[in-house]
Order: sequence, then C-alpha cells, then structure tokens
Amino acid sequence: MEEPNEAQDNRELYALLNLSPEASDEEIRRAYRQWAQAYHPDKYQAPHMKDIATENFQRICEAYEILSDPNKRQIYDIYGMEGLTSGLELGPKLDGAEEIKRELERLKRMKEQEKVAAHFRSSGTILAKMSLPHCLDGDGLMRGMAMTSEIQSQLSKRNAVTIGGNLAVNGSEGGGAATAVFRHELSEVSTVEFVASAGLRALIGVQTTRNLSSHSAATMGIAMSLRDGSLNLSNLWTRQLSETASGHIELTLGPQSSIAVGWQKKDEIRSASGELKFGTGSFETAVHYTHRFSTKSLGCIVGRVGSSSLEIEVGGGRKLSKFSSVRWLYIIGIQGISWKFELYRGGQKLIIPILLTRHLNPVFATGAFVVPASLYFTLKKLFFKPYFLRRNKQKAREEEEKTSAQVKEARAAAEKAQKLQQNVATRKRNKQLESRGLVIMRALYGNKIILNNLKSSSETSSESTSEVIDVTIPLNFLVNDSGQLKLHEGVKKSGIMGFCDPCPGRPKELYVEYVYAGNQYKVWVGDYEELQIPQGSHRM
Repeated sequence: MEEPNEAQDNRELYALLNLSPEASDEEIRRAYRQWAQAYHPDKYQAPHMKDIATENFQRICEAYEILSDPNKRQIYDIYGMEGLTSGLELGPKLDGAEEIKRELERLKRMKEQEKVAAHFRSSGTILAKMSLPHCLDGDGLMRGMAMTSEIQSQLSKRNAVTIGGNLAVNGSEGGGAATAVFRHELSEVSTVEFVASAGLRALIGVQTTRNLSSHSAATMGIAMSLRDGSLNLSNLWTRQLSETASGHIELTLGPQSSIAVGWQKKDEIRSASGELKFGTGSFETAVHYTHRFSTKSLGCIVGRVGSSSLEIEVGGGRKLSKFSSVRWLYIIGIQGISWKFELYRGGQKLIIPILLTRHLNPVFATGAFVVPASLYFTLKKLFFKPYFLRRNKQKAREEEEKTSAQVKEARAAAEKAQKLQQNVATRKRNKQLESRGLVIMRALYGNKIILNNLKSSSETSSESTSEVIDVTIPLNFLVNDSGQLKLHEGVKKSGIMGFCDPCPGRPKELYVEYVYAGNQYKVWVGDYEELQIPQGSHRM
C-alpha cells in the first residue's frame, strides 16, 4: 500500500472509535454508545479499575464531541488536532476546505506576529583587524576595529522599526553613526522605508519597493546628505531567472555614481554569485562559489578583480551547532597574504582578518595555506571527529531513552485499556466458540520485519520483543454479534483502543490467526490497510 499522507495522520480519533473516515453521523453515535457502555466508570467498583475507565471514557467522549460536530470534524479531517487547538472552531462557522485553510493560515500569521512583536530581533558584527608585519615593527598587532549593531521590532502587522549604529577605529582615526529605519507595508506587493542617520554620514532618505510580478521587483530611493546637501538616487531591479537563479541591476546617481550587474544561483549543494560594478574612475568584479560537502561542512572560493584590488579567497567552514558555525579563509592578493577567521552565532558575527605579510613570497604563500589546512585535518581526525562521534552517540542514546519512555508509557495505557476489554472480549469469544463463529486465537502488531519472519517460522518468541504488542484481546472485543471483524482502510491501527505504537518511525504490520467454522486462518495486513474477516483467502 502507498505511504500514508498528511491527511491519514489526522485520523487517530476514527481509530479510537474504530470508524471509517467516511462514517455517517448515525455510525458515529452508534460507535460512541458501544464504547461508552464498555468504558463507563460506574461499571467498575475497584478504585484502580474505575480510574482506568475514567481515563479512557474521557478519550471516548472527546473523540465523540469532535466527530459529532460537523464544523469541528471538517477542521479535524483537514488539519487534525492542530486546527482545533489553533482556535478555528471558536470563530464564525466556516464552509468549505478553502475557507478553513485561509482561516487557519490567518490564525497562524497572528500567532507568529504576536511572537515577533513580543521579542526584539537583534544582529551585530565585530570586525577586528590584525597585522603581523606591524606587530614585528613594534606598532602593535591590532590595526583597526569596527562594530555594527541593530535591533528590529515589529510594531504592528504592517509597521516595523529598526535602530542601529556603527563605530569604526582605524589607527588614530575613528567615526560612527546611528541609524533609524521605519518600514511600512503599503499593500501585499509594496513597502516604503524612511531612513535617518546621524554621525559621520548624516542623511535622511526614503525608498519604496514593489513586486512588479511574481518573478520581479523594483526598489527606488532618494537620500540627502545633511553635511553638504548632496542628493543620491538609487534604483534596483531584481528578477527570478529560474527556480534557483536570480539577477539584479543597480544604478546609483550622486557624488559616487555607479552601475552594477549581478546574478546568483543557489541549490541545496552549491551556490554561486557574481557582480560587475563600474563607478566613478573605478571598477570591480567579484565571483563567489560555495560547495556544501555535508549538512555541517562546506568549502568556498572567492575571486575579486578591480582597479585597486586583485585577490583570491579559499577556505571552508563547519557548523558547530544549530546556531553556531565557524569559517577559515586564506587570502592572497596584491596587498599581501592574509588569514580570516569568522564565527557566527545566531545573528552575531565575529570577523578577524590577520595580515601575515605584504610580500608575495611563493614559499611563504604555500606554507600559509598548507600548514593551517594540515593542522585542521589532523585535529579533525584525532580530536574533532571522535568528539562529534561521541556526542552524536550520546544524543542517539538520549533519543532512544526518550522514545523508550514514550513507548513504555503507551504500552501501559494499552494494557489498561485491555483490562477494561477483558470481560467483554472473553464473553464474545465464548459465544463465538459455541456457535462455531469467529474467534481470534492470536494477534500481534508491531515491527513489519519481525512479523514477516512468522511467515517462514512458527516460533512465538517474537511476542516478547519490545517492538511487538499482543492485541488478541482488543480484536476479540471488536468482533460483532454477526461474527465479523472490520478495521478500516486509511486509519493507523496504533490508535485503536488497546493498541499502541511499539516501534515509532518503523514500518508496522498486523498479524492475525483466527478460527471460523472449525477452520484455521491467518493474515498479515499493513498499518493503513483494511482488514475484514473472515475470508476464504486467509485459510491455512
């Protein structure tokens, strides 16, 4: 059978009442009455049995409350419990799947906006320039430092504000600026931004962005310097060239006029970009290429050629955790040979470029690349890789322990449900034996591979495995007065009362041995397949 889709995962309540997803209102009411009679707490005198009955009776009542309400049932069928807990059923009555979908998306956006509004998003960069030649000349290792920081807050659905600043020191000179940006969403396809900056580059400006189509957008802006009153006009056009590629053209008119043409292509494994820029008396072109070797490591190469630059960057990076990564780059050009270390943590960056020499000595250039690269691979093999292997094994053990605890809890709940089913199941079994009807002799549910081994072996030791659960009692309980049993297609069997999922994430199967009219039968069915017995094709 085909793999279950998202809609089939939203059918646990149908499994709980042993109903088809297409069940009528009358079938839902009939199933509820049957289960409610079996699990009603007043039927049990022993305190522990009454507690078990109360717990399961509440599950039955919750399932009936949702499936008997047409509005809630429609929401559950499409989005499962997520749709109900999102508040869809509390609003106006919705008609049709599309209307429900739009309303759920609206509620999701509201929750996301509330989350964003409740927290500020911050980012920043620290750049520390170092120079080994200056240090050897006695001028100190540090040659300059720059810091940038900004905080963004979503004021409302359409309005956002960003406040930032930067500070730079280079030798005996320094400067800084503070910037504020107010962003307003005019419509779904256009926005406007007002910019004000004070400090070394004091200015005020405005720019607007509009999506011209589903594949292209344009941005236009104007800014005025508060120092000399000069104007700066900018235009940017971007277009999606394909699913993975885009291009842009940028034109700037003012004291430093320029025109730039660029492109970018990115997929899951590699990304590449390039830009050619001409300015007043200068030009520059740059090409970037990044290749992802795995989910945690990548390599990159960058080339730059311009009127005042000629250099190549080669290096790689590694992801340290979900929020952290580190990079090392080797740079060689007309200005000398350098290393650059980059550390990323969330929205924060630490960049440390180190100038090693101003002279392009071939021996030194080779050593500056080979030595750190060799050191990295040596450390990776002797320390980093063993460390990450130990950490991954520890995480795997913790995940296994967590899953084991969940399975243990689910087994306990299934065993409790089977205790309530025991008397009724025994009574039905005896009645069927007297009339030579349907009797479930053995039923196992769990790991598909383990159960498939029963086809070529008569061993019963698999019953004791942790990845299989005995469901003989629940199936005898579900046999109707006519001597028939039906489990519905598209409903995951682990949700049936008295069942559980003994091996989460693995393919599962149900194996049943039964007798009918004095004959023996057996059958295997997939987790989402229909089971209807007795059938002559199951005869042994």
